[in-house]
Amino acid sequence: MSEEERSDEPEVEVDVELDVTEEVTPEGDVEIEAVETETVSEDGEVVEEEVTVEEAVVEAAPEEKAGSDLPPGADLEPISVEPEAELSAEERARLEAEEEERAEREAAEAEEGEEEEVPARPAPAKIAKDARYIATGKRKRSVARVTILAGDGKVTINERDIEEYFPRARHRTVVNSPLVVTGYESNVDIRIRVHGGGISGQAGAARHGIARALTEVDSELRPELKRRGFLTRDARAKERRKAGLKKARKRPQFSKR
Repeated sequence: MSEEERSDEPEVEVDVELDVTEEVTPEGDVEIEAVETETVSEDGEVVEEEVTVEEAVVEAAPEEKAGSDLPPGADLEPISVEPEAELSAEERARLEAEEEERAEREAAEAEEGEEEEVPARPAPAKIAKDARYIATGKRKRSVARVTILAGDGKVTINERDIEEYFPRARHRTVVNSPLVVTGYESNVDIRIRVHGGGISGQAGAARHGIARALTEVDSELRPELKRRGFLTRDARAKERRKAGLKKARKRPQFSKR
């Protein structure tokens, strides 16, 4: 085609407009729509064409919290503490009385529960006047020969009264503990021959022998005496001194020169 023919063709003008719209949905998302409008002018005629260029849905970015440099919990509302109202003397007395009544009620309920849990103690068995129950008890280096007779609760140790032989109440309590547990403290007489060891060892040996003798009187007492450890032979004893040492384990101080 020659240049003259090209010059004879009418000129075409094209105008392009881009329209972008944004809409926010109730969920907080942003919808973006871009519409391109082309206007073509040819021989004085106008033709418009709309072309959707892009549609997109963008999730709304979370807003940055103001004061991000603050420590955690700085944005929380403080808890308002109401000042305690001052009570009158009568109200305080009434509250104290209610607390005391509640404490007494709880203590009484606890005592009732304990009384229900404790099983009834069996009645002591009757012992014939000519009956003899003999047993041997040991503790450390002490050996006690115990004899139980029918009586009213008298305890004799090496032909001496228990208060005279054991002046300390702690030792007397140890000796009488099997009798108190089983309920025979006022129904039998106890005669004990003990030798060896010290006062504490002899008291333990006497208790061991009395417990063993009571099982001869009534075999049903064995579980209770066993549970309290009265029938167990306590084998603990002082460890002997070794040659070259001051005591069983203690060594002399080391001297370099």
